[in-house]
Amino acid sequence: MSRNTKIERKTTETDIRLELELDGEGKYEIATSIPFMDHMLSSMCKHSVFNVKLQASGDIEVDYHHLVEDIGITFGTAFRQILEDKSRIRRYGAATLPMDEALATVALDICSRSVLVYNVNMHGMVGNFDIDLLKEFFMAFVINSMITLHINLFYGSNIHHIAEAIFKAFGRALSQATRINPALNGVLSTKGKL
Repeated sequence: MSRNTKIERKTTETDIRLELELDGEGKYEIATSIPFMDHMLSSMCKHSVFNVKLQASGDIEVDYHHLVEDIGITFGTAFRQILEDKSRIRRYGAATLPMDEALATVALDICSRSVLVYNVNMHGMVGNFDIDLLKEFFMAFVINSMITLHINLFYGSNIHHIAEAIFKAFGRALSQATRINPALNGVLSTKGKL
């Protein structure tokens, strides 16, 4: 069973091309025009072991909001397409990950319910990137993937380290939840449907 997709999203504000393969080796080629997002998404891909090719451009001269949100929309749409058939997936994933002084947990459920719980109290800039935009990325991802996602920051003082802990944990949790459980017939739900 092939678990991959290609998505193109073109609007008057952004132009995005994404190739996503869940059963990969952690190979990635990411160019978003936003170096900090490139770094975060590369970390996510490496820790998820997904193969990802992403080309994204947009009206970043206005600000990064449109492009960051549309990247989240595109990733979410790709996951929803690939996981339309949820048979035999593990469904749940969770990871707690340290990055130097920061500690974050990401837990998720591939359940067809779009819920984001974002307990991350961090604000500020990394270079010229407004760290508040990360919540916009995750909200767009959740709405379009129909995944329940909880992100909790226990502590941390460096916003770069906090963001990196979150994205690495996100990758690991996604990897767990999307893996095939060979012992499972159908979906992991007493309802018989997700």
